[in-house]
Amino acid sequence: MDGNENDDRYILFKQEDLFTECFPVMREIRRQGKLCDVTLKVDDHSFSAHRIVLSATIPYFYAMFTNNMAESRIKEITMKEIEPQALESLINFAYTGTVKIDSNNVQGLMLGASFLQLNKVRDACAEFLISKFTAYNVLGIRYFADSLSCANLVWAADKYINQYFSLVAESDEFLSLNFEELIDLVRRDELNVPSEERIFQAVLQWVKHDSSRTPLLPNCLSKVRLPLLSPQFLADHVASEELIKTSHQCRDLVDEAKDCHLMPERKALVQSYRTRQRHYSAIGYIYAVGGLTKSGESVSTCEIYNPLKKEWTMGESMSTLRSRVGVAVTGGKLYAFGGFNGTERLSTVEIYDRKQRKWTQGRSMLCKRSAVGVAALNDLVYVCGGYDGVTSLNTVECYNPKSDTWTTVAPMMKYRSAGGVAPLGQYIYALGGHDGLSIFDSVERYDPASNTWTKIKPMLNRRCRLGVATLNNKLYACGGYDGNTFLSSVEVYDPTKDTWKPVSSMNVKRSRVALCANMGKLWAIGGYNGESNLMSMEIYCPETDTWTFDAPMCAHGGGVGVGVLPMP
Repeated sequence: MDGNENDDRYILFKQEDLFTECFPVMREIRRQGKLCDVTLKVDDHSFSAHRIVLSATIPYFYAMFTNNMAESRIKEITMKEIEPQALESLINFAYTGTVKIDSNNVQGLMLGASFLQLNKVRDACAEFLISKFTAYNVLGIRYFADSLSCANLVWAADKYINQYFSLVAESDEFLSLNFEELIDLVRRDELNVPSEERIFQAVLQWVKHDSSRTPLLPNCLSKVRLPLLSPQFLADHVASEELIKTSHQCRDLVDEAKDCHLMPERKALVQSYRTRQRHYSAIGYIYAVGGLTKSGESVSTCEIYNPLKKEWTMGESMSTLRSRVGVAVTGGKLYAFGGFNGTERLSTVEIYDRKQRKWTQGRSMLCKRSAVGVAALNDLVYVCGGYDGVTSLNTVECYNPKSDTWTTVAPMMKYRSAGGVAPLGQYIYALGGHDGLSIFDSVERYDPASNTWTKIKPMLNRRCRLGVATLNNKLYACGGYDGNTFLSSVEVYDPTKDTWKPVSSMNVKRSRVALCANMGKLWAIGGYNGESNLMSMEIYCPETDTWTFDAPMCAHGGGVGVGVLPMP
């Protein structure tokens, strides 16, 4: 030592593993029954522990032992809000930081963790329950989560119920719902159903399950959007139902729905959510199929966009080169129809199964078609118009995946190649396109119930090679070519008002643009700007009326067909 008494130099030693070494020692001391100063009793079970450890690791006991409560001084404390097995596991968690969660103990653990304010354990239990969702248990889990005010588990359960409502409605839990719970469910805008028929069937099944529910039918039926049902279904399955025939209130609801079909102009006057389409906004993977290289050659490539990771990855390629291909999704599978392989127009069809991660050959169409418009509605796919290598087409084919058959339905009023086709409500809409001589602003609508096409209000602009998609019960027409200019403009059709109006233009001119709806937004992918094929993508937000760029494709140079498959 140099004798300098004013030397203020020092070192700071820190043992990083002190805490991890201490807790196993405390656990062993507890196992030996030493130094324990509190006993927790549940029913006939007793658990000894150390107040200091419980206070340091469990918020409930910290409040109990440090706030002068009577329990801070007594040796034995009786617990009434927790199961013995759960309390034992959570006391062990206080000493180890680990707890085993399985199907047998998860609900007891989650109740106990909520009571003891162990929020991270509660959240881990919620994540475990989310991983166990099925259509047959999700309603019960949601009820349990709601009783604990666990918002994230309620939200996840609601999302699952909305996405898989058709299966959930087949469960015993659905039939056991009380009236208020049923109404809360069937009135949701977000239910994912192929048509309103599924809602009607579910409600009727619930009412018939217990004869004491019959008086509730009018209230239940008022939450079904009867005007969205087809006239045939209304006549054959709704109006003919004995329980409805014997109820004056139910007959009034059916008459209202019939009036909306007989006098469509009255639908806008019915100020009721019953005329509003449901808007299910699932998070889906976007599949970009076929299309072109930057130099304009047809490809068989498929790439997949994950909107959560905001990245494109390569998927399995089709067996055939296809540009100007039609794409649709139904029954959880993605279909690629026709197109151009660089030499000839195609009638062949390929089907992608995400579970098997492979493409298979489907039944070929009746005609060769490229630049074709396709749309899925009520488990059927409608393939409209296109170009067969000689002329533009007005013919329409309908594919039934269940029977694997093609049938011809009524032809369009116009010969449409490079038009846009999309479903809206119970109709198929065909927009724009050309017949080889003229580019159209015209729009026509197909009613599968009557097998007829009807001319409706034209677009504000002539467009061929446009993108078309449905979002929030409205029809969007995007980009294209008007004969002189490659377009970035976008317009939207409101069927309740029978009006078109412009919305914000895209950032880039896009002919041959692919458009799809996903997560409550529109996604415009690829295209041609008059100079080069595009790999870029931009997203439209209807709430802010703005377009923003997102990740460009990796392998395509535009001209793709797109479809959205919901995430599992």
